[in-house]
Amino acid sequence: MAHTSDGRGRPAGGGRTGGGKRTPAGKRPHTKQRDGRKRPLTERRMVSARRRLRSEVPGTVAVLAGAEDFAAMQGYASFTFDDHATYMRQMEGLLREFAARGTHTSVALFDPAGYEEFCSESHLDPDTPASRTRYTAEVAAAGTKVTYEGQPLARLLPRLVAEAEQQATWEHASALLTRGDCDACGEDIGRAAFARATALLRRIIEAAGPGTHHLVCSVPAEGPAPLVAVLHTESRDDGLLHLGEAAALLFCTVLAAGIATDRPGGVVLRSTLPGRRDTVRGWSLKGGGRLHPLTEAEVFSAYCTDARTGEPVPPEPGVDYRAGLPLDD
Repeated sequence: MAHTSDGRGRPAGGGRTGGGKRTPAGKRPHTKQRDGRKRPLTERRMVSARRRLRSEVPGTVAVLAGAEDFAAMQGYASFTFDDHATYMRQMEGLLREFAARGTHTSVALFDPAGYEEFCSESHLDPDTPASRTRYTAEVAAAGTKVTYEGQPLARLLPRLVAEAEQQATWEHASALLTRGDCDACGEDIGRAAFARATALLRRIIEAAGPGTHHLVCSVPAEGPAPLVAVLHTESRDDGLLHLGEAAALLFCTVLAAGIATDRPGGVVLRSTLPGRRDTVRGWSLKGGGRLHPLTEAEVFSAYCTDARTGEPVPPEPGVDYRAGLPLDD
């Protein structure tokens, strides 16, 4: 499921030479020598030129990352792979081949459900390689991608899946913020909620003090899994703060979605300082856009429960569970 093009809908390296002019029948194209005289292009040189052009055409490969996605595609007769392991080995070999040619290649996710919907809307037969190629070019390539740099798929795919999940979380949370204006005050609900979330994040970091901090915000969603955002920060004694802007934006967007929709979310903070045991604290999101500190028992329960599945998680050794710090308004 790979796609390459020259950006104009034509195969790379095909058809025309000499700035768009067709080569007259019976004549060979020429190149200029250093003395300005022309010399004919041999067939070998023409093939070599096309290969050089091909290395400059980027491509996207869409991968069935999970066994369930692979099984869904096995219902199509034109999809001839028998097992996921063999498919992954062949896909990795294809990527290495592209890299050996010097081709810039991105890896995206192939979503069978999205593919079926795409074929239905585009009136395409889903049981053809051409339809899979078109989906890769028009849908998968437009979504989350990771550049292939020779790394094993076993290392690349977890990163790709994580980035795709973050993108989906951001889109869902952002949609929840488009709620219009407040009937009572006329203020934009989403904008006010985001401003409130940004202020709360700043207060949490200030209250946590120096150290390396790992924050998780969880807000219930319509589906079986909640919206979850993770943020790593480092606060130094000199007051400098280091954090990822994209992760901070996602964190505030998810928290703002909970505030705007008045959903009972929460925030958990794990802090690390050299020579000390890790400390975990937590807050619950309640009405009015306020984060209320949890008790030690509530923090233990929240941290030792999987946010996505609700299943209990064993407590970690060397970790202290403490009540949430007050966040002054």
